[in-house]
Amino acid sequence: MALILLVEDDRIITAALSRALTDAGHVVRPVGRAADALKIVTEERPDLVILDLGLPDIDGTDALRMIRSVSDVPVIVATARRAESDIITLLSAGADDYVTKPFSGGHILARIAAVLRRARTAPEPIQQQIVVGDLVIHPRQRRAELHGQPLQLTRREFDVLAYLAERVGQVISRRELMNEVWNQARIGEEQTIDVHISWLRRKLGETAAQPRFLHTVRGVGVMMVDPR
Repeated sequence: MALILLVEDDRIITAALSRALTDAGHVVRPVGRAADALKIVTEERPDLVILDLGLPDIDGTDALRMIRSVSDVPVIVATARRAESDIITLLSAGADDYVTKPFSGGHILARIAAVLRRARTAPEPIQQQIVVGDLVIHPRQRRAELHGQPLQLTRREFDVLAYLAERVGQVISRRELMNEVWNQARIGEEQTIDVHISWLRRKLGETAAQPRFLHTVRGVGVMMVDPR
């Protein structure tokens, strides 16, 4: 059972989703405005948020960024937008997963189960710190520093960076990252990996053309390299 914050202003959709979630054993807190959602996120600490983008008070993507500024709660975005650029924007804003409308109750329940499973069963890191050149990662504190300066990483960016840093010199496929970091294999979703690698490169001060830490092995995957 989980406390799920459902942010949706369509009453018909809210009623149907609330019924499906309740029947599955979850507790549902439905709201129709982003402002109300932010209050519940900070005060009630839900286990998961389902966020519609078409809200009456604040654009859903902006609401997602606001939620991310105050909480690390898993967020599944429900959207009618299917363009790759829109999906990249949502992932960049901090979404953990997304579903495109229309979707069935079974579909959203499966996504919820997968996201909650990842959030609750992530293995406890055993290393105190990982050092790769001037990059220092503190797994237990979920912090990373480059040249002594803290890196501002999203939860997923940190997970990808730590996974690669623990395997310096190994070529890691996108499928392995999807399986081990996202804990799922979604055919055709490997572009998500490319997006996160691109963001990490930017924050590490490198590019695909001039890599220091993250080297692409064409047709295989990506490898973390100690630049020293």
